[in-house]
Formats: sequence, structure tokens, C-alpha cells
Amino acid sequence: MVQPQSILDVVIESPNIKHQEQATEQSTYFKDQKKESRQSKSSILANINASYFRICISLGAQSLLWKKLSEKTDISPTFNNLFINKLPSTAFLLMWCLSLGVLVCLSCLYTMRCIFYLKMVKAELKHHVGVNYLFAPWISWLLLLQSAPSFIFRNKYCYGYVWWLLIIPVIGLDVKVYGQWFTTEKRFLSMVANPTSQLSVIGNFVGAHAAIKMGWTETGTCLFTLGLAHYMVVFITLYQRLSGSNHLLPSKLRPVFFQFVATPSMASLAWKSINGCFDIQCKMLFFLSLFLFTSLVSRPMLFKKSVKEFSVAWWAFSFPVTFLALASTTYAQQVKNVTATIMAAILSLISVLLFLFLLLLSTIKIDLLLTNPILKFSNDPGSKIVR
Repeated sequence: MVQPQSILDVVIESPNIKHQEQATEQSTYFKDQKKESRQSKSSILANINASYFRICISLGAQSLLWKKLSEKTDISPTFNNLFINKLPSTAFLLMWCLSLGVLVCLSCLYTMRCIFYLKMVKAELKHHVGVNYLFAPWISWLLLLQSAPSFIFRNKYCYGYVWWLLIIPVIGLDVKVYGQWFTTEKRFLSMVANPTSQLSVIGNFVGAHAAIKMGWTETGTCLFTLGLAHYMVVFITLYQRLSGSNHLLPSKLRPVFFQFVATPSMASLAWKSINGCFDIQCKMLFFLSLFLFTSLVSRPMLFKKSVKEFSVAWWAFSFPVTFLALASTTYAQQVKNVTATIMAAILSLISVLLFLFLLLLSTIKIDLLLTNPILKFSNDPGSKIVR
């Protein structure tokens, strides 16, 4: 009887094969990592639209406030002891450097977006909300220009050249936006008006305020007139919104209602710089902004949906309060009474604390801030808003 022979195959793996497999796995892993890194960078560029510059407006406004608070005032010794001694000029300088750094970084990112995602930028230009935020970069730079330390622009001609470089795009956008409001049927103001429409007006007031520092009264008056005329039109249109117009502004963007406060506050500061004193017209604009601020603060439920999740829209709370604090401080310097001094101190304190809170929260949740924009634009001709 024949016994079957058992055949045992012994396979010996070569060490070279193992090394090759490991090398292949590692190269695949690194390729995936590089791919994810590229996708992350491209998604950031796709998400960074002009609405992110509201962060820079807040930083610039804070720099202006800190500069004012770090200087000696003739309000009262109590106000000086509260802020001047607690907020030295070094803190203002650090604040200004931080503002400059963030603005340069965002400007570089947005420039790259214009290069690699030009269709998205065009979609912003055609969008009823996005187009208003195209004023935000220039407003930010103008605020930073006004709050610059004295040793930056020792020659006023350098200041003037920079001012012209910044104001020309604002005037160009004015011509486009204001022209569409009364000549283009689908872009009539009554059809596209929303609180962000006031950014164009704020741009004119900030430009006028900056022009007066060079003694250009005529230029400042021209910009102020342009802004004031359109502010009255926008303000009345927003008060008389037709039923069904709420779709123009999603609930997550409701913090921009605080721009109702920012516009008259900045207007009062601009007129004060033109007129030389905080006269009755400035006080009327300041009291209007104070009333609108009180009206919004007394309605917290209006912002319930918008504050459920942190987003860049939260920064819309900051700079209007800062503008109001600046106007309040200027008003207190003019009237020199206890009530005005206390009000200026409270508003300045609220502004600084709110700004520091948003700055800390943005630092902690930087990933959410950069990857979760409220306004989303695609490469298609149309664009959409996340509600």
C-alpha cells in the first residue's frame, strides 16, 4: 500500500519585500497627508470672503479707542484714573501692531482668493450682501491709518498718499453700488436693502474723518455729504421694508443689526472733525445711535439663533459698540458733566471687554472660525447663503 507523500511548501519572505511594502505604505500615508493639507488650504481660501474683514474693522476701531483712552483727556480725573493709568501707551502700540498683523494676513489670504477663486469674488460682487462687505477691507485700512502711532507718519504727505490709495477703491465701489440702487431694476435699493448696506456709508464717514487729519476740509466735507445723503436713504428704506423682505438676511447674520448703531456714531465723529467741535448736529447723531443701541440691547431674543454657534458674524457686535464708545467719549469731553463721563466709561469698558472676549474665543475656536463661514459662494454664477 502506497502512502501519500505530504508536500510542505515553505515560503520565505525576503526582507527586501517587507521594506518595500513598508515604504509603499509610508509613501501612501504621506501622499494622503499632503492631499489633505492641500484641500485644507484650498478650503480656507474658498471660505475667506470679504465678510471676515469685519474682524479687522473691530481691531482698527479698538486701536482708535485705545489711542484715545491712552491720551490725557480733560473729561474728569475719575475717567483718567480709570483708563489712562490702566491703559498705557504701550498697550495701545501692541494693539495697533496686532491689528496690523491680522489685517496683513487677511489681506494676503483674500488676494490669493482673488487669484485662485476669481469666480467666487465675482459672485460676491453680484450678491446683495457680499458686495457690501467689499468695503470692509478699505474701512479697516483707513481705521488703522487714523490710529497709527505718531512716529509712523511723521511726514503728512506720506499719510496723504496712503489715504488716496485707500479711498479710491471706496469711491469706485460707491459709484457701482449707489448707481445700481437707482438705475438697475433688479438692484433697486428697495429690493436689496439690508443692514450691511450701511457699510458703504460707514466707508465714506471713515474716509472723511481720516481726510480731516491732513487739513483737507473740502475733501472731507465731500465724502461726508455723499455718506450722509445715502445714509438717510438707506435708513428710511430699512425702516420701511416690505413684507417678505426678511429672506434677504438669514438669522445667523442678525448681529449685523448693530450696524444701525455704528453708522450715526461714525457720522457724529466725522462731522466733529470737520466742524471742530461736538456741536448740536453731532449730538443729534450720537443720541440717535444711543437710542438704537438701547433698542437692540433690549431685544436679546432677536439674536437667539445667531449666537447658538460661534461664527465670524459675532464680530459684528464689536465695532459698532466701539464706535459708540468713541462718540460717547468725545461727547463727554464736550459737555463735561458727571452723567456723560459715567456713560463714556461704561460704554468704553463694555467695548473693551466685548472685544477681548471675542478675541479669546476666536483664538480658541480658530478652526471653526475659518471653516464655517456664514456667506458661501461657489464657482458657479449663482451664490448661496447658509441660514
